[in-house]
Amino acid sequence: MATLYNQQDNNIRRTWFLMATFFGLIIAIGWAASYYYHSSAILYVAVVFSLVMNFVSYWWSDKIVLSMAGAKPLEHDQAPEIYHLVENLAITAGLPTPKIYLIEDPVPNAFATGRNKEHAVVALTSGLVQTLNKNELEGVIAHELSHIGNRDILLQTVVVTLVGFISILADMFTHSLWFGGSRDSEDRGGGVIVLVGIVLSILSPLVATVIQLAISRRREFLADASGALLTRYPEGLASALEKISRYNQPLEHASNATAHLYISNPFGAGAVKGMAKLFMTHPPAEERIQALRGMSF
Repeated sequence: MATLYNQQDNNIRRTWFLMATFFGLIIAIGWAASYYYHSSAILYVAVVFSLVMNFVSYWWSDKIVLSMAGAKPLEHDQAPEIYHLVENLAITAGLPTPKIYLIEDPVPNAFATGRNKEHAVVALTSGLVQTLNKNELEGVIAHELSHIGNRDILLQTVVVTLVGFISILADMFTHSLWFGGSRDSEDRGGGVIVLVGIVLSILSPLVATVIQLAISRRREFLADASGALLTRYPEGLASALEKISRYNQPLEHASNATAHLYISNPFGAGAVKGMAKLFMTHPPAEERIQALRGMSF
């Protein structure tokens, strides 16, 4: 059974595995390109690039995510009541108070990001702040603080950066295969390399999905339970999820790369239909609400 402590350890292991996988994929793409263009320099560049991107994803991926979401810092004077909620819950959870960011969007949603609890951020949409009452908002913030405490945020945030770069590089390599190369490359088996490049470009989006699913929907259930334990009032989060799940509009800056970060699907409740349900990044809201309302202390 998942607990706070083994969840933390698992997320650290998964983060290192993800970085190692990214390193291997970039080396594979670099090797294919260096073979095709007869230049070992390309492989060396790929090695350096993968190391740099791993470094960037660890230290600056939270800033990249916040920029992608259109989030801006929320000053204390703008919303002192929100600051007090976050500060009180952080103290209760034994966490440093995270920075608070606001996303100007009428759709209620939220996420947490950062490489560790000392550099964590909680981002809330303006729609969330305006739609939820105090108990509901407290439940959502407690959920996001639980992600910070569980160390979900490093794994979630690194995924966005690394998977994005894999997709971009595979796409660039595929285009170069169609418009570059040489007859000698073809004589040396370049046709096989072209095939490898095409396969990589096709698999990249699937890799993104598989990695996101590997972050397991279970982490949402665990964050729900941890958040409810923090507030001692599961109904607050349950009621908040009910309100959030009624919205079918997507967030203005909704992206497949960052969808798994949010407390609820940023594309709207009706966005996932048919076979797409197999690749959901979140458990159904009904199941989460039922689990919360079945909790007792």
